[in-house]
Amino acid sequence: MFITRANDNFRHMYKRVLLKLSGESLGGQAGKGLDTASLTAYAAEIASAAKAGLQIAVVNGGGNIFRGLQGVGKGFDRVDGDKMGMLATVINSLALSMFIKDQGVEAQVFTATPMEPVAKYYMRDDAVKVLERGGVALISGGTGNPFFTTDSGAALRALEIGADALLKGTRVDGVYTADPEKDSSAVKYDELTFDEAISRHLKVMDQTAFALCSEGNMPIIVFDMNQRGNLTALLEGRKVGTLVHV
Repeated sequence: MFITRANDNFRHMYKRVLLKLSGESLGGQAGKGLDTASLTAYAAEIASAAKAGLQIAVVNGGGNIFRGLQGVGKGFDRVDGDKMGMLATVINSLALSMFIKDQGVEAQVFTATPMEPVAKYYMRDDAVKVLERGGVALISGGTGNPFFTTDSGAALRALEIGADALLKGTRVDGVYTADPEKDSSAVKYDELTFDEAISRHLKVMDQTAFALCSEGNMPIIVFDMNQRGNLTALLEGRKVGTLVHV
């Protein structure tokens, strides 16, 4: 990968990326359950990028089904609640994998804890082999441990597989000074350093994920995954979203 700067523009060339999707994004407008229209759209974007030669791994959140932290105070123990959230990410990955296969692209689900025959136990080399033969590796189950978010899991897996960048697909087209869905005066950043994002308290990812990416020199691109063609545009080197880097 290389990054060049000129007149505040940036270009990227990628061979391998990790795409982080929220669980809510798979739930459509309601953000709950599984929305077939959203699954179809995301699968088409991912498959198109894979067919164009991009090696792509995917980490899904599980918030459309269950989020462990939200269960605390409602009768759910944090540790067991996080285990339930990890299982929710497996369900999401299985669902997305089926829709990717419908697009004519191999899709293999991996889990952070042994779960055969539901899916294969995650081993880095096995996931990389799927990528190298043109398939999509969906790595589920977070880190396999409670108290870690799927953002942290995505950062960890991106570093493990040697990704060129971590792409965070969201509902907005980048990082803003404030939540653009709540503040109409919010201004978008085209590019940020990790230090700038931390000092300005911008909620790009959680602090553990941020630390992993910063220390591992793993650039993050936050972009609107709901805008058709954005993933392919990134592959082609066009300016999309906000770049966060060392």
